Amino acid sequence: MRRGDFRRLFAVRLTSQFGDGVFQVALAAYVLFSPERAPDAAAIAGLFAVALLPFSVLGPFTGVLLDRWSRRQILFGANLTRAALVLVVGAIVALGNAGVPFYLAVLLTLGVNRFLLSGLSAGLPHVVEREELVMANAVTPTSGTASFLIGGGVGAGVKLVSDSDLTVLCTTAAVYLAAALLALRLGRRQLGPDLTGDEPGVVEAIRGILAGLIDGGRHLKERRQAALGLAAIGSLRFFFGLVTVAMILLYRNKFYGPDQLDQAFGALALATGAVGAGLFIAALVTPWATRVLTLRRWITVLFVAAAVVTAFPGGLYTQPAILVSGFLTGFCAQGIKISVDTLVQTGVDDVYRGRVFSLYDMIFNVGQVSAAALGAVILPDDGKSYPVLAFVVLGFFLTALTYSRLSARQPLSTA
Repeated sequence: MRRGDFRRLFAVRLTSQFGDGVFQVALAAYVLFSPERAPDAAAIAGLFAVALLPFSVLGPFTGVLLDRWSRRQILFGANLTRAALVLVVGAIVALGNAGVPFYLAVLLTLGVNRFLLSGLSAGLPHVVEREELVMANAVTPTSGTASFLIGGGVGAGVKLVSDSDLTVLCTTAAVYLAAALLALRLGRRQLGPDLTGDEPGVVEAIRGILAGLIDGGRHLKERRQAALGLAAIGSLRFFFGLVTVAMILLYRNKFYGPDQLDQAFGALALATGAVGAGLFIAALVTPWATRVLTLRRWITVLFVAAAVVTAFPGGLYTQPAILVSGFLTGFCAQGIKISVDTLVQTGVDDVYRGRVFSLYDMIFNVGQVSAAALGAVILPDDGKSYPVLAFVVLGFFLTALTYSRLSARQPLSTA
């Protein structure tokens, strides 16, 4: 925080993700907690697909552009575009249309967000020293998530006071505009990319996306610790995604009845806050833990811990148990993400960093969507299933075992 350039990038992240939180509350209130809708696992899977698949589809394109265009300009343009698109979503909501136009506008809004988050990650090594990256990766994504949760709380408050989804969406647009203006405080070339002059133009690069991804894959093949980190994060998001879908169903359809939607929404917000608290504590503990245990061992320990806390107290299927389990699982998930972020940032060359982080995001989001799709098939409408719980616990354990064995065979120089 002593570095002014870091503080300026940090402000863009906090403001942008605060707006994300407000926007997600508007979507949740409009789609999942409307009296006329009683979503099952399939409906939630569809919403996850709408929210996350654009991130994966656009991933290769964002990587190419992040490795060619000013990342500062991308942060500015992405936030400005999102502000405009949210106003379009608001207009559709005002017309009472929850069909294809609504979901298309949401797809476009969240698709633009892909440029923003990849740009924030790719630009971070330009504003901190290499030895500060673990701390920076603890502070920035976790604080961003905390800002997201605070934004969600503010959005919920605006919704309760105004009883209007349109007001919440207008608030979102104003926050995104503020984030765009904050990005202009950074230098145009300050966040990279570090170009050598030999790179092809943007049009040529887009035409060669497939070749570029193959090059990125080859680069990762030479950076095995980073590649194993990507595999670990995919597994994490898959099993954590199943837990998330189950938790939504529990609060929406099991703990509360159809005439208790306000109570269900508030209780789910509290459970989400417990997860957020776990994320925050992970940001405090992980820099110390990785110095004591190393990144690889800390990742392994956290996967084992995630398996344990998912089984107990999560398996009790009571609201207090879900709160405790959510807090601890959030801690484990964020600790793993911080560690993997650092492995990728330190393990790949800057000229590949945008493409690698785009691959990272594709894996991250496809894991979540795949989990939601599977949940639509195997989860009951109330979210309570001991076989699914056992599947998640086993998945966390097997990931810990596999990652531990494979990463131990790779030299530290690749981490």
